[in-house]
Amino acid sequence: MSQTTRTGAATSVLVPQAPVLIAGFREIIWLSAEGEIEALSAAEAARRVQIDPPMVCHAIATACRLGSPGFAALDLLELFAFVYPARFCVPTPRGLAEALGLPPPNRPSEACVTLASAACALLQALGDETDDQARTIAEAMDRSGWLWAPAVLAALPPDEPGRRRRTVGLRVWTRLGEWSETAPGPAPGNKPVLPAQARARLSRLLGTGAEPRPQQYDYAAAVAAAFAPRAMPDRPHAVLAEAGTGVGKTLGYIAAASLWAEKNHGSVWISTFTRNLQTQIASELDRLYPDPVAKRRRVVVRKGRENFLCLLNYEEATAAAATRTGRMAAQLGLIARWIVATEGGDLVGGDFPGWLAELIGRGRVYGLADRRGECVHSACAHFRRCFVEKNIRRARNARIVVANHALVMAQAALGGLDDGTVPTRYVFDEGHHLLEAADGAFSIRLSGREGRELRRWIVGAESSGGSRARGLRRRIGDLIESQDDGTRALIEALGAARILPGDGWAQRVAEGRGLQIFETFLALVRQQVLARAALGDTGYGVQAEARPPVAGLIERALELAQGLDRLAAALRRLATVLRAPLEDPENPPDPALRQRLNAAIRGLERRADQQLGSWSRLLRDLVEPPRSETIEWFSLDRIDGLESDVAVTRSWVDPGIPFAEWVARPAHGLVVTSATLTDGEPDPELAWRAAEAATGLRHLPASPAAARIASPFDYPEQTRVFIITDIPRDDIGQIAAAYSALFVAAGGGALGLFTAIARLRAVHERIAPALEASGLLLLAQHVEAMSTATLVDIFRAEEDSCLLGTDAIRDGVDVPGRSLRLIVFDRVPWPRPDILYRARRPVFGGPQFSDQVARLRLRQAYGRLIRRADDRGVFVVLDRALPSRLLAAFPEGVPILRLPLAEATAETARFLERAHAS
Repeated sequence: MSQTTRTGAATSVLVPQAPVLIAGFREIIWLSAEGEIEALSAAEAARRVQIDPPMVCHAIATACRLGSPGFAALDLLELFAFVYPARFCVPTPRGLAEALGLPPPNRPSEACVTLASAACALLQALGDETDDQARTIAEAMDRSGWLWAPAVLAALPPDEPGRRRRTVGLRVWTRLGEWSETAPGPAPGNKPVLPAQARARLSRLLGTGAEPRPQQYDYAAAVAAAFAPRAMPDRPHAVLAEAGTGVGKTLGYIAAASLWAEKNHGSVWISTFTRNLQTQIASELDRLYPDPVAKRRRVVVRKGRENFLCLLNYEEATAAAATRTGRMAAQLGLIARWIVATEGGDLVGGDFPGWLAELIGRGRVYGLADRRGECVHSACAHFRRCFVEKNIRRARNARIVVANHALVMAQAALGGLDDGTVPTRYVFDEGHHLLEAADGAFSIRLSGREGRELRRWIVGAESSGGSRARGLRRRIGDLIESQDDGTRALIEALGAARILPGDGWAQRVAEGRGLQIFETFLALVRQQVLARAALGDTGYGVQAEARPPVAGLIERALELAQGLDRLAAALRRLATVLRAPLEDPENPPDPALRQRLNAAIRGLERRADQQLGSWSRLLRDLVEPPRSETIEWFSLDRIDGLESDVAVTRSWVDPGIPFAEWVARPAHGLVVTSATLTDGEPDPELAWRAAEAATGLRHLPASPAAARIASPFDYPEQTRVFIITDIPRDDIGQIAAAYSALFVAAGGGALGLFTAIARLRAVHERIAPALEASGLLLLAQHVEAMSTATLVDIFRAEEDSCLLGTDAIRDGVDVPGRSLRLIVFDRVPWPRPDILYRARRPVFGGPQFSDQVARLRLRQAYGRLIRRADDRGVFVVLDRALPSRLLAAFPEGVPILRLPLAEATAETARFLERAHAS
C-alpha cells in the first residue's frame, strides 16, 4: 500500500494513501484517495473493499452494515488503541474527533474527512512516544500484516545511533512490576458511625460550593445505622434504604462507609449489579481520595479472576502466534500495548475498551483470562506479576472495595474466594437485583456445557483445535510425581472424568448416537423438554417440568450419579495426597508452595463437594417428591434459534433464604439500597413488606431499619407519560411506524425497549433507513456487531441518536441530559410465565406478584429518563392494554394521557421543544 505525506500542525507524517468508508443503513459514502466523494450501494461498497482496503471506524460494524464478510481495513480504532492504549474513546467518527481535539463531523461526508484527519493526528502523536519498546511491538505487528504498521514505524522516533535496544516485542510481561507480600492486618474495630458524623463527612466530601440537598444528608444519616457494633451473633444491623433519583445516594453511603473504615481500620464492600455503576462509584471516590496515589492504596475495584488477563495465557498465545500466519500477532500487539499501560489488567469493564474486544474478537480476548479455574498459582512464571494476585492483595488493605453482587454471592457460596476473604460490612446498591444475583449463585445447574467445562478442567485439551486448556496433569503433576498414591489418584481422576461430556456432545445428544452415560441422560432430558414444553419457544429456549420423568430417565440419572460420586471420590483422594506436605512438621513447604498447595486443594474440594456433590444429590432427588423450598426443571437453551445447552436446574423458590443465611447473617452490618425498592404500591406498608421480600431481608431475625427518601425532582413538570390507544399490539408494521414517528418527533435521544428480540429486529429492519434519512443514527442491540456497553457509550455521546434494546438494557443505561429524552416501551413488561415464575408466585404476593414485577420494571425504566434537575422527557407505552392499576409505577402528579399515536407524536414534539427552548 502506498503512502502519502501529510503535514500537520507540528510535523509531516506518512499516511496510507487509502480511501475512507462511512457505512450507514441508507447512505454509504466513499472518499477516494484522490479526494472524490461518492455515494455507493451496499453491493458496490462490498465489492470495492475487497479490492482497495479503506480507512474505517469499527471494521466489524462496518462489514455488518454492508452485509459483507470481513475485509482488510485500516481501522482508526486499532490505530487509536496502539497510540493511546488503556484510553477510551467513543467508537464513532465524532467520538474520535472529540478524543483528538478535531472538529466534530455533522454529515457522513464530513465524517470521511474526520477519519483522514484522525489518522494524521494519531500518527503525529507517535512522534512523542516515550516507550522505546513501541517500535519492537509495531515490528512484530508488521510481520503479521497489520496495515497500519508501515505508517506507525515511520512515525515513531528513530532509535538513537549506537544505542543497543533490548528487544522485548510481544514479551511485555518482562516489563511489569512485581507485588510484595505484606503482613496481615488486625481485625477491624467496632466504633460506631453516628448520624451527625455521617452528615459531617458528607459535607466534607461535597465541599463548600455544593448545591444544598437536605435529602442527601438525611440519607447519609439513615444508613449510618448499619455501621453500629453488632450486639448478637447472626443479627446484623440491616438498613433498607430507598432513595429516589437525584438524592445522591452514592456519596451518602460513601460518607458513612468511609468514616467507619477509617475509624476501625477495616474494609467496607460496596456491591453493585452492573459494571456501569461500579465504574461510577469508583469515579465518585475521587472526592474521598483526590490524590491518585492515596486512592490506589485505599480503593480497589474487586472482580473475579475471570475478568483479568492471565499472563500465562497471553504468553502461550504469543508462542502460538509465532508459528501461524494471519493477524494474530497484530491483535496481540494491541493487547501488548494495553498490558504495559493498564491500571489493573481488567479486560471486562476496566480500561480495556469494549470496542477493542469486538475488533479482535471477544472469544479471543476473553480467552486470555482465567475463565475455567486453571490457575497454577505459584508454579506460574508470572505469579509475582499476576494481575489477579495484585488485585487480591490490594483488596486486603483497602478501605473501600467496590465489588459486584455475583462476586459477593460466589464468595459466600464458596466460603471465601482466593484468599478466604469474607467481609463483615456491606453496601448493596442496585438492591432490587439482589435476589437475581442470589438465584445465579445458589442455584444448581447440571448441563452439557457445565459438564464439558469440568472435563476440560480435569483432563485438559483433548483435540487439536488450538485450545490452551490445562488439565490436572499439567497443573499439579509436578506436585505428586514422586508419590505413588498421588499418581494413582491422578490417573483415577482422569479416567473417571471420561464420564463427562466431550467435544461435540451437543451434536451427539441431538442426533442420539455415540452417547456415553452423561450424554444419554441429557438426550432423555432433551426428549422430555421437546415433548412437554410448558411455553412456546421465545428465542431463548424451552422448558418442561422435571416430574414425572420419561421412561428410562430415572435409571440413567441414578447411574450418572454413581459415576459422578466416583469422580468426586477420586478428586478428594487427590486433595488428601496434596495436603500431606502441609501437615509435615519436619519439612514444611515454603510460603509460595504452601499457597499453591492450598489453592489446588481448594479447587479439588470445591469441585468434588460443591459441584459434583450437588449434581449427584440433584439427580438422586429426581426420584423423590418435590420439596416446597426448591423447584427443579429441564430446559433446552437456544441462541438465535440454535440449540446451545441441555440442563437440569434446581433453584430456591425464594433465593432470599440462602442470601440471608450465607451473606446477610454472618455480616455485622449491611445497607440494601436502590431508587426502586418499592413498586409504587399505594399502601406503604404493603409496599415495604414486598421490598423486604424482594431483597431477602424478611428472613433476618429482626426487621431492617427502613429509610425512604423522596426524589427532589419535579416529575410532574419534567415528564409526560403517554399510552397509545390505536396501535394493534401484534401488527409489527404499525408498531414500527409508531417508533419511527415518535423518534423523529423527539429529534432523537430516544430509547426503544422491547420484550422480545424478534420484534426488536423486525422494527429495526423497517425503520433504520427512514431514521437515517431524517439525520438520526439508529443503534440496536442484537443487530449491531457491538456489545451493549459500546452501544450505550455511543448513545450517550451522540445526542440525537436512538437505541433499540430489550427490556433488560434499562439497567445499563445511565444517560443524563438531552441524549435521553424519550423512552418507548412496546408492551407491558409482564414477567415471563415460566416454571420458576409459577413456583414463586404464591411466595411473593400471590395474584399481586405479576403486577408488582410489571410496576417495578416500568418504574425502573421511567427512572432512566430523568437524571438531573434540568432533564425533561417523555415516556410512551405502545400497549393500549396497560391496566390502570399499574400506573402507580409513575410518580404522583405526573400527567398520564391515553392518546392516539398522531396526538401523542404532536404532544411529544411540543413538550420537548418547549423544554429545549427553556
